[in-house]
Amino acid sequence: MLSFSLTFPATEWALGGFGPWSATGIRGTVAAVIAISTLMLTRAPRPARSDWPALATVALGCVLGFPLLTTFALQSSTTAHSAVVIGLLPMATAAIAALRTKRHPSKVFWAAAATGAIAVITFTLSQNHGRPTIADLYLFGGLVLCAAGYVEGGRLSAHLPGWQVIAWGVVLAAPVNALVCALALPTEPVHPTAKALTGLAYIAAVSQFGGFVVWYRGMGLIGVARASQLQLAQPLMTLVWAVLLLGEHLTAAVPVTAVVVLGAIVVTQRARAS
Repeated sequence: MLSFSLTFPATEWALGGFGPWSATGIRGTVAAVIAISTLMLTRAPRPARSDWPALATVALGCVLGFPLLTTFALQSSTTAHSAVVIGLLPMATAAIAALRTKRHPSKVFWAAAATGAIAVITFTLSQNHGRPTIADLYLFGGLVLCAAGYVEGGRLSAHLPGWQVIAWGVVLAAPVNALVCALALPTEPVHPTAKALTGLAYIAAVSQFGGFVVWYRGMGLIGVARASQLQLAQPLMTLVWAVLLLGEHLTAAVPVTAVVVLGAIVVTQRARAS
């Protein structure tokens, strides 16, 4: 979660020098270079044919959809606001995991997760006069796609090393990201400042690859639904970075909502699956 908590601030830095399409394409392409190199150096075997549909979901949700949609959202939304909205990701992940695996968490688990989700929805509507903005819609779409990728990646991590799951997902998405780079870089403004390059390097090496290595490993060990609830702590971490690194001002509703959501973690982690 520490790795992912810096993703939005780093994306903001990257957007200071690159357009949204360029930043997303470069992010995925650089991550693919790292993934391919790692797979070749370790002589990792190709996944079984039955694993490829799940890897395609990882590629679509975690490597293509979520990065692009959240990058678009951050063009008009603050990092703090976006971090709180993405607090819905654990609820979405748990719901998709329950449908996919047919292993239903307990009622206490769902009640706590729903409390966190309601807090985020209430926060979003209160910040925008009772209706979501286009940035919120981007964030909601991104979190659903990411949740699906988390579920399939977590399932694969039960029999594949976590780093191979994300590596193959990144490789599958590489042609699309390379095409995005080729089309976007000549048309979008490029100002490669030190801060923009630092942000881009972080989201490519850590957010898109390194963070997923340990994340999928953890999901494989403790289960998708339970692991997803740990991500409720991510908004609080990101809020700290938004203030320290970006100088954003937080309204009272931001930390209050984040604390309510964090409280749901304690309950969901103690609730046993039925």
